[in-house]
Amino acid sequence: MAKFGKWIAGGLGWAFLGPIGGLIGFALGAMVDGQENGLNQQELKPGTTTQGDFITSLVVLMAAVMKSDGRILKSELDYVKDFFVRSFGLEQAQQATLLLRNILEQNIPVEEVSRQIGQRMDYSTRLELIHLLFGISKADGFVSPEELKTVERIAYYMGIKTEDFKSIQALFSDNLDSAYAALEVNPDVSDDELKKAYRKMAVKYHPDKVAYLGEELKNQANDKFQQLNAAYERIKKARGLN
Repeated sequence: MAKFGKWIAGGLGWAFLGPIGGLIGFALGAMVDGQENGLNQQELKPGTTTQGDFITSLVVLMAAVMKSDGRILKSELDYVKDFFVRSFGLEQAQQATLLLRNILEQNIPVEEVSRQIGQRMDYSTRLELIHLLFGISKADGFVSPEELKTVERIAYYMGIKTEDFKSIQALFSDNLDSAYAALEVNPDVSDDELKKAYRKMAVKYHPDKVAYLGEELKNQANDKFQQLNAAYERIKKARGLN
């Protein structure tokens, strides 16, 4: 377990507790000796989301989505590892991937885990989780009905609004109707209403919303922001707007 110590000690707060903590504890073999793992339990802050809370929550939810269609694809595992390599470097990517493999062997209580996240994590960060889950779902180029249903369940129990869920889902399509859905407007909106909708969504999806989790995750959140901009540009082009 020592190889996980630095990563976990670097930021586990409320995820050390509840159903997520149970899954992580089982995956690591034991998580009751704070000193062995480099954890000082007096420093845990159950009410504050840390980078460790985010990563741990993401790994657990990724496992739930990957298991939902009854098969674990190499493309999914490669996507996850690539995400962690780009975000945190090779060493932590290897640790997170090993942790994921261990969690994949467990029964994941999706509702309980999602409710824990919904109660502890701020809304903008929950949106980023959903965005990343769609990324893993589409790693093989196709989102299966089972995977979509699991992401929908996660979003529901995390308290994600329906319009926000549909907006993020639409970011992963490149047709004009999806572009409007990404901006949470109908195709018959006026140009002025369209611009207002874009400004509203740009604020909602701005990477600064998750900057408190570190520069690495802020950079990842920038992908969602760029997808939003691309959707807006498609609509502008179709309307002949500058």
